Amino acid sequence: MTSQITPLDLDFRSGGDTCRGWFLPAAGTDRAPCVVLAHGLGGTADSGLLQFAEAFAAAGYAAFAIDYRGFGRSDGGPRQVVSPSRQQDDLRAAVAAVATRPDVDADRIVLWGCSLGGGHALEVAREPGGASRIAAVISVVPLVDGRAAAVAAARQHRPGALLRSTGTTVAAKAAAALGRTEPLVPLVGPPGSNAVLSLEGYEEAYGSIAGPSWRNEIGGGVGAVLGSFRPGAKAAELAGTPVLVQIADLDRSAPPHAASTAAFAARAEVRHYPGDHFDLFPGRPCHELAVTHALHFLRRHVG
Repeated sequence: MTSQITPLDLDFRSGGDTCRGWFLPAAGTDRAPCVVLAHGLGGTADSGLLQFAEAFAAAGYAAFAIDYRGFGRSDGGPRQVVSPSRQQDDLRAAVAAVATRPDVDADRIVLWGCSLGGGHALEVAREPGGASRIAAVISVVPLVDGRAAAVAAARQHRPGALLRSTGTTVAAKAAAALGRTEPLVPLVGPPGSNAVLSLEGYEEAYGSIAGPSWRNEIGGGVGAVLGSFRPGAKAAELAGTPVLVQIADLDRSAPPHAASTAAFAARAEVRHYPGDHFDLFPGRPCHELAVTHALHFLRRHVG
């Protein structure tokens, strides 16, 4: 399901900074729908997104895999610090950038996001004025309710790790109050570590998709930021926009019940997979099936 199309470096501006991504023109057509791909927590375009983009391009859809500001190949700072509002602005800017290309049909742009990016895609697509350009949404193992994710994490992580995480969040908030850059912590690590994601198997799973620009660091205040992240609460406003939600039924990071609730509210098409959070990524057990379902959805709703 991969193409021989060479990814093109494509820059775009967001918030005064230069963001970077890889653009893949569609195979066999001069003006095609375009899928804009956005990663999850701490992810970069070279960490699993290119394989999805290649599959879309081979099937006749242009694809644009981006890095948020402060991550991967994009400029901007502070580095490795998550800001949902800023990342959503980056996603809007990426859509605006590809819409000007002569090889892209500006009326058929699709948002594809995974994990945190899956929540971003739902949020950006529902905005007034955005739906006329966003033809469809594909939300993969989406994080749609930060509170639900925090409750799930509290149940699964070791008490010592939770205490260290809480201490890191407090320190990050204190640094922000003093105008300093918040401290960085590992994004993934072994069970019992102070990494944000320290469940059994997650270090290996994330490492298997990590690309050259990915860094195993993230701003320590991410826990506080995600606590108020709830794009699923307004998912009903998406009714009328074609949405595909791909849910890993054994997901330990993005609670499946929250994704299902948001999908129901959005009247979305839902696909379920017998795997954990990372199992829809390249090289993982459910990847090929997830791509097949995404392409089937695109053919029916985008053309």
